[in-house]
Amino acid sequence: MSVTPENLGDLSRRSLLQRAAAAGLLATPAMGLLSACAGSEPDKSDNGGGGAKSKDNPFGVKDGSAVKVVIFNGGLGDQWAKEDKVVFSAKHPNITVNMSSTQKIKTEEQPKMATQPSDLVMNSGADMMDRSTLINEGAIEPLDDLLTAPAWDSEGTVADSLLPGTVGDGTQNGKFYVVNVAYTVWGNWYNAALFKKEGWQAPATWEEFFALAPKIKAKGMAPYVHDAVHGYYPRWALMASIWKTAGKQVVVDIDNLKENAWKADGVLKALQPWEKLVKDKLLLPGKLDHTQSQQAWLDGKAAFIQVGTWLKNEMSATIPPGFELTLSDYWHNADDKAPKDVFAASGEGFVVPSKAPNKEAAKEFLRAMLSKAGSAKFAELTKSLASTKGSGDNVQDTALASANTLMKNGGSELISVKFQDFYADLDKESQNLSEELMAGRLTAQQFVDKMQAAADKVAKDSSIKKQTRTA
Repeated sequence: MSVTPENLGDLSRRSLLQRAAAAGLLATPAMGLLSACAGSEPDKSDNGGGGAKSKDNPFGVKDGSAVKVVIFNGGLGDQWAKEDKVVFSAKHPNITVNMSSTQKIKTEEQPKMATQPSDLVMNSGADMMDRSTLINEGAIEPLDDLLTAPAWDSEGTVADSLLPGTVGDGTQNGKFYVVNVAYTVWGNWYNAALFKKEGWQAPATWEEFFALAPKIKAKGMAPYVHDAVHGYYPRWALMASIWKTAGKQVVVDIDNLKENAWKADGVLKALQPWEKLVKDKLLLPGKLDHTQSQQAWLDGKAAFIQVGTWLKNEMSATIPPGFELTLSDYWHNADDKAPKDVFAASGEGFVVPSKAPNKEAAKEFLRAMLSKAGSAKFAELTKSLASTKGSGDNVQDTALASANTLMKNGGSELISVKFQDFYADLDKESQNLSEELMAGRLTAQQFVDKMQAAADKVAKDSSIKKQTRTA
């Protein structure tokens, strides 16, 4: 998740594989995540604070204490987190790190939020907890003091060490809650070795793609494949197209629930090439999920796939010899407003539960994760960038290099979309409608109309706390 590249935060896959089940949080008992119950307060004796504070221990973590860290073991694996444990323990050998991995974050961690939760939780994957609900119910700790703490192994503060957008991606209601450790770039992947062999030029525009598509089909391949099971996958591509065609302000207006934002100039035009791709039967048939579609692409059944930079690590075991994973930008129209802006964001977010018994050690572990040493290991092991500056500087990998090139040649802005982190119901509806559009069951116009209706419903619901983005 990535190079100096949802915001991953709000996009991350999943932040950064992901919000398919997020709306389920809203179905919790009416009392909420932190409803009072007998024995819900953690045992204060377990608190890890009270140690002497210093530059190397800014939160005063107490020797002899323990910290429980839960990792989402998805496309990036979990070996990188084990390396962070090594980094942490080198500075704090007398603090025990109990680390576990799972793909069932909400299932396993949400029930503990009101009693005695884990200290640090990687809230990612299809079974992630809804961020806005966690924040609005006071279930997770603001981490602004982490940003102002000294960087682990570099000059300045932790905030100074992070790539652009990382702080904003983790901020809501004016406070910093989510630490995204990965930096993802999204776009269209292709096999550069195949393209060289066939003499094909990777398209930059929709016009070039539609001209190339018949040549691809003539070789017995589908021009395109995507995850048709998890709706946030196609939504990434659709929203990137809207930003490129209509411009940043339109996406900001969409996030802010501005009246008729989905019907602004450029939105329909951005979606019509996707409608044409489906109508012209340029998609590989079948309802494939993320790994199935990625494997089909690796097997040569399709020429392009849209996904983020965790792709190589997730599919490392089945990449054929000589296959050159290369990332290109989402295609644009000739007269788009922001054709060079790249969809990139921090993702794979960590949260510290408000009732965690050792919040101090959790924050200290986050400092270690965001260190130069930890982030370099992350990039080396995952072939994706960390959200710490310079993480991929010494990694030799063609897939990561193509993402870096894409970022280097990108526009002045990074594409970011936030409504899916603001509103769980709107998130789920956007996933459903994205799937329907890419399945050919909706036209681009119908998609726009239905998204506007869904946004209007949220805007008019006084029980839903409204969020605002300014940048």
